[in-house]
Amino acid sequence: MKKDTILVAVTGVTGNMGQAVMEQLARSPLPLTLRVLILPEDKKRAKRFRKTYAAQLQSGAVQIVYGNLADPAAVCALVRGADYVVNLAAVIPPLSDRRPDLAIECNEKGAGVLVSEIEKAAPQPKLIHISTVALYGNRDEKHPWARVGDPLPVSPYDVYSATKLRGELRVLESEIAQWAVLRQSAMLHKNMLADNMKDGLMFHTCFNAPLEWVTAHDSGVLIAHILERDVKDAPVRGFWKRVFNIGSLAENRITGYDTFDEGFRLIGGSAKDFFRPDRNAVRNFHGVWFADGHKLEELFAYQTQSTAHYWAEIKKAHGYYSLAKILPKGLIRRLAIDPLCKDPNAPAYWKAHGDTGRLTAYFGGERQYDALPAAWEDFPLLREGRRGNGEPADYDALRKTPYAPLDHGFDDAKADEDIDLNDLRAVAKAHGGEYLGGAFVKGDLYTPVKWRTQDGEEFTARPYTVLRAGHWFNRTYKENVWEFDRLARKDRLLAQLWYDTHGKEEAFRYFMDKDLHAGFERE
Repeated sequence: MKKDTILVAVTGVTGNMGQAVMEQLARSPLPLTLRVLILPEDKKRAKRFRKTYAAQLQSGAVQIVYGNLADPAAVCALVRGADYVVNLAAVIPPLSDRRPDLAIECNEKGAGVLVSEIEKAAPQPKLIHISTVALYGNRDEKHPWARVGDPLPVSPYDVYSATKLRGELRVLESEIAQWAVLRQSAMLHKNMLADNMKDGLMFHTCFNAPLEWVTAHDSGVLIAHILERDVKDAPVRGFWKRVFNIGSLAENRITGYDTFDEGFRLIGGSAKDFFRPDRNAVRNFHGVWFADGHKLEELFAYQTQSTAHYWAEIKKAHGYYSLAKILPKGLIRRLAIDPLCKDPNAPAYWKAHGDTGRLTAYFGGERQYDALPAAWEDFPLLREGRRGNGEPADYDALRKTPYAPLDHGFDDAKADEDIDLNDLRAVAKAHGGEYLGGAFVKGDLYTPVKWRTQDGEEFTARPYTVLRAGHWFNRTYKENVWEFDRLARKDRLLAQLWYDTHGKEEAFRYFMDKDLHAGFERE
């Protein structure tokens, strides 16, 4: 591609990843014109964007389109004439927990509108769509390593992950000629501490959850490097029409407990000084270590920052955190942490208000919540070499080498061109369903074919979507209903993960009604 100016349309530029991407694109050696979508109420910020980034760009051009991602007219104006579209827009927790309607509008409907407008564009721009690690659902030490192609049991009541699941599927099944889906890992950004100290969301983080942290800076570098290499190589081979996990440095693979512990070192304490083990969820979270996170690194060389680097930068930028070292830790806990237990997003609030559905989803039930140990010495921390069942574990060894890969229902080491009809049938059968046929030719992963679920419901999807990306239709794909207890009984691929943290005797259905109020019932 040789053009005087390369037009890149970007959504979500006011978010944490969006700002990092803008900073990196503004420094790119490419002759870029950036066109950004900004909500009308953010006009003041838009002016600052233009002033900040236009001066750095070689072309000196920042174009602003005002509108919502779910507004076809605004999105049409955004993508018209673009060479690339980078979709970073997302409504994430805790806002998505408080306003699930906004998550539906942006993550699901907005993604659909964006895809539709790109499909209609002539010529079509290339789409880079940012998805999320949340699609992989809850993980513990039994299967902490994930790969693209693993089943996608998004956590009950997490409307963010459900809407991102549906938005990603719209991209995979689109008529866009060149797209790439990047599943973002847990992200460290400059506002992380402030964002997590004003909501009960922090209590959703499981202490033993595997988390692979990538900084917003490195995510921004990744996007810039993708564009730079794609323009140079025209195009990058092995990248387009693929799903990738955005991995990070090996040392950034830690647990939820480690994350809290590293953060509280800024004020001279530890996680045990400020947290109690009976307040945080023990399941229904989302976090993994990526066994295939190296693939994007090999293509685009973006991984540079460790969690230690991040915390050093935070300390440098916010020196006042060090002043907290002189305060009694009990006082800080009472003033900063304890009040968050009264937040509607906190498990203690669910207990006080009889929210049995959420207590069941996140703990297994009210009885299990009440039985959590109050003392750290009684809590099995993976960080300290103890598995959830109390057995010993070599924590460092677990982090270093991917193990216990999930079965994808076929020989996933096969090259795309070798995938045949038997592979499609095997995967469908493993899901408890059936391959119904279509215009499938050996090695063709992108012509839609027909499938039947274990419930007898027929759907159409490309073989790549099912075999390589891990999607398999269920009710969560069309409404906010989570029935994985029931589905796992017949879906072998789902069961191998679901029963890591759920009992086979569980038979619950989690849902949100038409007014987006949480519901819960036994099957």
